[in-house]
Amino acid sequence: MAPIDKRTVVVCGLGMVGLYFIEKLLKNDKDKQFIVEVFCEEPYVAYNRVGLTQYFSHREKERLLMQPPSWYSDNSVIVHMNEKAAHIDTTAKRVTSENGISISYDSCILATGSYAFVPPILGSDRFGVFVYRTIDDLDEIIKYSSKSKRGAVIGGGLLGLEAAKALIDLGLEVTIVERNQVLMSRQLDTAGGKMLMNEIKKLGIRCIVGNSPKEITADEDGKVTGIRFDNDNIQVDIVVMAAGIRPRDELAKASGISTHQRGGVFVDDLLQTSDPNVYAIGEVALYGGTVYGLVAPGYDMADVVANNLITGGEKRFLGGDLSSKLKLLGVHVASFGDYFAKEDDTMHLVYTDPFGSVYKKLIFSMDGKYLLGGILVGDTDDYTKLHALMKSKKLLVAPPSELILGVKSGQAPGADDLPDEAQICSCNNVTKGQIRDSVKLDECRSIGQVKSCTKAGTGCGGCIPAVTEIFQAEMKALGHVVTNALCPHFSLTRAELFQVIKIKKLKTFKDIIEQVGKKGTYGCEICKPAIASILASLWNDHILDHANLQDTNDRYLANLQRGGLYSVVPRVPGGEITPEKLVVLGEVAKKYGLYTKITGGQRIDLFGAKKQDLPAIWEELVNAGFESGHAYGKALRTVKSCVGSEWCRYGQQNSVQFAIDIENRYKGIRAPHKIKGAVSGCIRECAEAQGKDFGLIATDNGYNLYVCGNGGSKPKHAVLLAKDVPPETAVKYIDRFLMYYIYTADRLTRTARWLEKMEGGIEYLKRVIVDDRLGICAELEEDMSRLINTYECEWAKVVRDPKRRADFNQFVNTNESIDEIEIIKERGQTRPADWPRECAVTEQDISEIKQSTDLESKKWVKIAPASAFPDDAGQVIKYGDTQIAIFNTNERTKWYATQNMCPHKRAFVLSQGLVGDEDDGIMRVSCPMHKKNFALETGECTSGDADLKLMTFEIKLEDDFVFLYLPPEQELDRILGTSKWIVSNKVSKKSHNKNSNKIEFLGNTTAIGCGGDKKLDW
Repeated sequence: MAPIDKRTVVVCGLGMVGLYFIEKLLKNDKDKQFIVEVFCEEPYVAYNRVGLTQYFSHREKERLLMQPPSWYSDNSVIVHMNEKAAHIDTTAKRVTSENGISISYDSCILATGSYAFVPPILGSDRFGVFVYRTIDDLDEIIKYSSKSKRGAVIGGGLLGLEAAKALIDLGLEVTIVERNQVLMSRQLDTAGGKMLMNEIKKLGIRCIVGNSPKEITADEDGKVTGIRFDNDNIQVDIVVMAAGIRPRDELAKASGISTHQRGGVFVDDLLQTSDPNVYAIGEVALYGGTVYGLVAPGYDMADVVANNLITGGEKRFLGGDLSSKLKLLGVHVASFGDYFAKEDDTMHLVYTDPFGSVYKKLIFSMDGKYLLGGILVGDTDDYTKLHALMKSKKLLVAPPSELILGVKSGQAPGADDLPDEAQICSCNNVTKGQIRDSVKLDECRSIGQVKSCTKAGTGCGGCIPAVTEIFQAEMKALGHVVTNALCPHFSLTRAELFQVIKIKKLKTFKDIIEQVGKKGTYGCEICKPAIASILASLWNDHILDHANLQDTNDRYLANLQRGGLYSVVPRVPGGEITPEKLVVLGEVAKKYGLYTKITGGQRIDLFGAKKQDLPAIWEELVNAGFESGHAYGKALRTVKSCVGSEWCRYGQQNSVQFAIDIENRYKGIRAPHKIKGAVSGCIRECAEAQGKDFGLIATDNGYNLYVCGNGGSKPKHAVLLAKDVPPETAVKYIDRFLMYYIYTADRLTRTARWLEKMEGGIEYLKRVIVDDRLGICAELEEDMSRLINTYECEWAKVVRDPKRRADFNQFVNTNESIDEIEIIKERGQTRPADWPRECAVTEQDISEIKQSTDLESKKWVKIAPASAFPDDAGQVIKYGDTQIAIFNTNERTKWYATQNMCPHKRAFVLSQGLVGDEDDGIMRVSCPMHKKNFALETGECTSGDADLKLMTFEIKLEDDFVFLYLPPEQELDRILGTSKWIVSNKVSKKSHNKNSNKIEFLGNTTAIGCGGDKKLDW
């Protein structure tokens, strides 16, 4: 077979659209006919501009990257970093950069994007005026805002509201200035814009609309002091320009390629410019008189060009869909189709709920048979369905009124009912058909693989439930078993298992797996914690009575953090704390070198505790009157409160006392997932009760009780369960609600998702909880009463029990201790050193060290009494400077020994992992840090990381003592010594400063951190 002639594609610009084009080209280039070279002007590879605002919360550039740097080298993509393409010689077919790098091409792709438009306002060049476009822009805003109190954003569109959110996150008072009469004027009509503005004002943001700034004023040093209007002035310290974008077409102009006088590179249906070998995609392209400022049309353009280059076909771009679904400053907003259609030839159906802050306008054909477009503010749950219906151009099978009023929970059509062309992921413009194809054609067999293949769910993440539903339906259609069974060891769901355990009064994991599960197996990291939670919810035994079922957080009653350290969070009911207790927390933090931080739940978190110090820390806290805050468990976390009628001039009820009473009532109660509550003393809602699993808002007549809300990665507004109820009735309803949730929810399901899946939704839940339709309310109240009456502080019981305290020792064979990560100082406090960029210790790394190590002169070493090791779990021993994890299973009949260091992140924590088997019968340990699973017999990683492997050791029992077959201490220390692999500041800095050797970068690069498995269920 003759060799294929390689064709070079030069991409000018490495933003989201440029990267998407490269991905599409490489994925479909089956014959490997293309060489890809890229000019990247910035010091960072492609990052998520849609998620720029998130940068203010985490400040980690690597978390914004669309692909890690290694991806480019792995796919033979040459990236010229910090190199701006300056000229295209279309005759010689050659691109030259500002620094003189010249590359020949067969096809050239202009993906240079856009720049931030700065309106011609007097004073726009003052110190303290910024644009909002790149990571570097954000870094400058962060630095300048540290000395600012008030900020203004000029521009009330999508970009402006994102910038306003950023300034809010930086702690500034914010004013939004918009020359049009409404915010988001390109997406919303007047009514929708006003609804959005009213919601934004509730956040304390001032909005000036219908007014253009005349001047940005400054002091004698040229620093911003305010903004002048025709009839008004405002004082600000920083101004962010977010008034729109303009295409970056200077490269095209310099190269003689046709551009519009107002900006944009002319393209045809094939996205070809005036030169047929040069294409333009994304925000630089001008198609049909339109420059598309959203990423989805840019992706469509990239798909067209990549397809045509590979096939030689003539797939055409016929315009982009400007539909969008967004969340701005906490407000859900969406628009789709012809949302500005005139009423002369269309029919408009409008729903407005000023109390619920919801506005919906749907636009139909005059006969009501076709949906043409719509605007949604406050409630966008039906966007996917409506958008798909509009794009399908199909006759409506239901009256238009049903679309505007919505369908009650439990009756709505699911994602499986949508057509293949329905857009599921609006961030990345992924359709249902593409998700189905990833399962059928690309053989994706997990949600993670689907996300990697299609990019669905990698933007805001809001489409994941729909993606999951489509994935499961497609797997079933292909004949693959999709089940809600808890795990391979149990064929029942969590709710079914709960009822069986309750009815049969089963009290141990052994009895449960023998009577209900797969006999002769030993459980896994899924079923063990789930059953431990069920046992706690039913019988309320101390959680450590089932220590070998607990993941590390519950096993050590604290939250595992980086480096194997723990955080301690004492309970502060209702957020009320005395000065004396504050002093105790400060003294404990100083004594044990702990980092302190105020949590969002009105508590104080103490980070950096060593496992062996936990009982001593708890003892001091318990003696001062503190209890466990259960921040480590799937249990009640906090009941947040405002100051209520005791202090606030608006307060209608004593919210602090009620919050304290409720938190003390439900503390320690285990559930399928964490539970959070709140009590607000008036309708101003300062405790954010409508964002909690249960929340109470005071009225003149009592309290309104809301349920099934939550924050987190998928926020959900709580819904009203009961109105104007007295405190004792509210408590009764909460008792019933929580127990019914504990009875029926799947594992790791928050109350919001639980309600979404419930047939009949909130109306059905009201009938169960308020009306006692099922006749089980007395039983629910009785079960809750038993849990309340048998409560005991989990910390206090450990503190008073010498045997339990001994379980927290660092090693079972010595009282010595070893630091497992270097602690550094920052902002006056301590924290663990950063993980190095190249963090993992691979099998090859260990093999290379072994070559110069004497491992032949081994001998049996007496370690410790067998009784020192817990049943069906692990513990760690010290041998020289090496840590070895020892596990036993099968009722202490099988023993294993491995290195204690998880090679993924160099964390010395494997002994704390859960032990179990799967269908193949292979015993595994699940690392508590990032859920990497390793076979105990061979050390192989069974989570797909073939380059990670544990060292294992021969082990035997003799005269009730554990023996290990080991080489001399100094030889093993050369391979696995703690001081050899400990994460230190020196190693971290060296790693982050060196150039990557996994990507061919020409120019300076920015170091990128490595991330772990994010599926951290427990």
